[in-house]
Amino acid sequence: MTDRPRIMFLCTANSARSQLAEAILRDRAGDEMTACSAGTHPATVHPLAIKVLEEVGINADGLRSTTVEEVLAEGPVTLTIAVCAAASEKCPVVAGEQVQAWPFDDPASCQGDEEARRQAFRTARDQIAQKIDRWLASERS
Repeated sequence: MTDRPRIMFLCTANSARSQLAEAILRDRAGDEMTACSAGTHPATVHPLAIKVLEEVGINADGLRSTTVEEVLAEGPVTLTIAVCAAASEKCPVVAGEQVQAWPFDDPASCQGDEEARRQAFRTARDQIAQKIDRWLASERS
């Protein structure tokens, strides 16, 4: 068991935003924190989430959709960050756990051709990365 902070990103399907956030935090924080993600109603990881992570050299290996219960069974969570409004409203409260809401638009809901959908995922990736970078800077100061 490690005493590193364990950060869980939560959204409804655990297919896009929370997956992007998990991979980005893992990339940015390295061994400093443990990143995981879950969904209130998990689906499968969206292929465009993986593609846009790989475009910027972020490792997407091992990303999979999980339930909140699966994450909590692996150990306590230091902070839950809900990355969609619906998950924030349904966010399970765990004793001693901090909860923050970082709502982002769902790139999977984008209608349009392949390039429009890919651009929606890039936008979400970049917005999430900027938020994580700012949050990490404040945590480290």
